[in-house]
Amino acid sequence: MPNPVRHATRLAATAYRRSATYTSNAFDRMFRAASLVQAGQTPFETLHHDGLVSLRYYPPLTESTIQLDDLERPVRQQRHRTPVVIVPPLAVNMLIYDLFPQRSLVRFLRAQGFEVYLIDWGVPGREHSHYNLHTYVAELLPAYLNRVRAHSGERELSLHGWSMGGMFTLFYCALSRDQHVRNAIVLGAPVDSHASGVLGLLNQGLAGIAERVRRRTGFRLHNLKPEWFHSPGWANTLGFKLTNPINSLLGYWQLVVHLGDRDFVSSHATTSAFLDRMVAYPGGIVQDTVVRVWIDNQLSRGEIQIGDDLARLDNVNANLLAIAGSEDTLVTPAAARRVMDLVRSTDKTFQVVPGGHMGILAGRKAPQASWLALADWLAARSD
Repeated sequence: MPNPVRHATRLAATAYRRSATYTSNAFDRMFRAASLVQAGQTPFETLHHDGLVSLRYYPPLTESTIQLDDLERPVRQQRHRTPVVIVPPLAVNMLIYDLFPQRSLVRFLRAQGFEVYLIDWGVPGREHSHYNLHTYVAELLPAYLNRVRAHSGERELSLHGWSMGGMFTLFYCALSRDQHVRNAIVLGAPVDSHASGVLGLLNQGLAGIAERVRRRTGFRLHNLKPEWFHSPGWANTLGFKLTNPINSLLGYWQLVVHLGDRDFVSSHATTSAFLDRMVAYPGGIVQDTVVRVWIDNQLSRGEIQIGDDLARLDNVNANLLAIAGSEDTLVTPAAARRVMDLVRSTDKTFQVVPGGHMGILAGRKAPQASWLALADWLAARSD
């Protein structure tokens, strides 16, 4: 017959240990979150920095295998000839590309034998409010691609752009007619913003209002000073979370439920390190994107105004892989699929993969759902 005193003692000891674990994890998550963050561990070299924008190069990995979630993958020793240049969107910090050691896009691509470069747009301040689409697409991006070419010794490049980075990739190819962009990978890039679900309906309504205002008054948002549209980092963080408020709140509830799981707490802190540290949008970018992409929906007609120039998507002839998220409410598959009708590429593929806007790039399902296929697609077109 069990001893009731001994049994009660064991229960008390177990409760104490659990309480201590919960308390320790809660304290660390609230006050020592940086010690839990696993992001940004892949080494890189900074090849150039102009005070705002920098160019990263990820050197070859020293290990023979890497862990890709539950899979162990060999590190390819022979490199592919065509380097990959990651073109990020604005507002995000670069942790998204190296979020976890076992879920790091830059680490994965490097392990697959690709030379990997990343353009870090930096943290723009109000003094950069005049930066617009022309600044990034026609000035900064070509200058940094030239630096990649000089460092790698290769003329042909593959560009990888997520979200606004995907738009930058398409705009650059369309405007520059750079025949040496061999491959273009765009994820979650809105080409027909009026087809993007509820947000698309809102954009259609705004387009009607904007057209009536222009016709009656001649007023345009571009008549205003760009600094008035400067969007600080905290506002971008809030806006991103409000695109899926239920999941945002659910994440904190899950943290409470799994507070005794150190790995879960560390994972939550790592994801939050990305989401809670978004950076500013320059005012000129906000003006151009809101008017030309979201309201006027210029891209759906196959062109967009970049400064005083017109970029036409039928100038894009790189091998194209376009990816959309099945659960993406910001850029739905219908909004992203339109690119297939507008580019001149003969080798073009459109895929819908599981995940939302962030999930298609770095979510839990991304390695299995898209990275492996992406690497195979790119490898076949990079030698």
